[in-house]
Amino acid sequence: MLKRLLPLALATFAVGTDGYVIAGLLPAIAADLGVSTPAAGQLVTVFALTLALSAPIMGALTSGLDRRSALLIALAVFVIGNAATALGTDYEVVMAARVVTAVGAGVITAAASSTAAAIAPPERRGRALAFVLGGLTSATALGLPLGTLIGRADWHVTLWAVAGIGLLAAVGIAVGLPRVTLPAASLADRLRPLGQGHVLALLAVTSLAFLGTYTLYTYIVPALWDATGGNESLLTLVLLAWGVGTLAGNITAGRLVDRHDSARVLTGALALGTLVLALSPLATRALVPTLIWAAVWGVTIGVIVVPQQHRLVALGPAAAPVLLGLNSSALYVGVALGGGLGGLAQEWFGLAPAELGLIAAGVTALTLLWHLGTTRHPAASESVTPAPTSDQPEEARA
Repeated sequence: MLKRLLPLALATFAVGTDGYVIAGLLPAIAADLGVSTPAAGQLVTVFALTLALSAPIMGALTSGLDRRSALLIALAVFVIGNAATALGTDYEVVMAARVVTAVGAGVITAAASSTAAAIAPPERRGRALAFVLGGLTSATALGLPLGTLIGRADWHVTLWAVAGIGLLAAVGIAVGLPRVTLPAASLADRLRPLGQGHVLALLAVTSLAFLGTYTLYTYIVPALWDATGGNESLLTLVLLAWGVGTLAGNITAGRLVDRHDSARVLTGALALGTLVLALSPLATRALVPTLIWAAVWGVTIGVIVVPQQHRLVALGPAAAPVLLGLNSSALYVGVALGGGLGGLAQEWFGLAPAELGLIAAGVTALTLLWHLGTTRHPAASESVTPAPTSDQPEEARA
């Protein structure tokens, strides 16, 4: 099982590093491209929005392929996009390259998750999802601080490194992953669950949670100025604490959802996240409290995705590729809106980056209230199945 899951985790590690590391490089990118930091932050917004909108379309176009082929094609697009970003010398070119990269990234995240859910036995599905998604969270623990450190001299080098990771993941998938065939689904099939109230409510939880997170996270480097004094080694240390916390939260979440109700696990994470974000302006004034704050915030973020995916898969295991694809889109809608909200709050209202934590806390509190509303309608009361297809099996074939 580990041999099959490892290349999937490496693929999501590449995507996670690519998505997270831009925030760590934002001041350098802004200076090099001759734009403001909030303007450079829109590279995160456009990447996330493109991923969210393209993922269902690209998922439908590749649904007839076995998962290995779909992942290899997506990784090729991902690598080309990162190479183009690394070669970019002006804002418009880099923005266009991020759009290309996002198209590949959206397929990778959903395909890797659905493949993990298909090849794992039901009693280990939570841990399998956590392991594959651990690639994303490992990117915060290792990829983000290392990428930021590498990019100290030249941010382009970091993007070349990400492209290299993508190539390595492609080799691992080509060699180590068997052909896994899942029921094909058209674009209409993939969007059909949005007409079901409970599915839409769960996806809104994902979007709101990451909207809150990325309102602050997109501008994390300037937000940590008081604690780090602009020292890049100290910044890397804080980002490492945040990443390790996120990885710990992800691992813990995988075990918790296999033993406890997923909704309760998520409730605890959102409640703690609200408190931590509310303390951002105070906690980030000195290095030691900032390290503690970053680690605890990381844990709350690491917990969120696994119970959400587990709840969606429980609605209809046969529809897992569709539901997980929609959840990936919902996540990146939140990322895009968060980056936009944080930029507007600074431009329009003159908020300092650290003060964005208060807005993030308010959004996370709203997420908690919305989530508690979804728990009044047990997932077992509804089921989701993809539209039947005559030429595809009803169960995954590996």
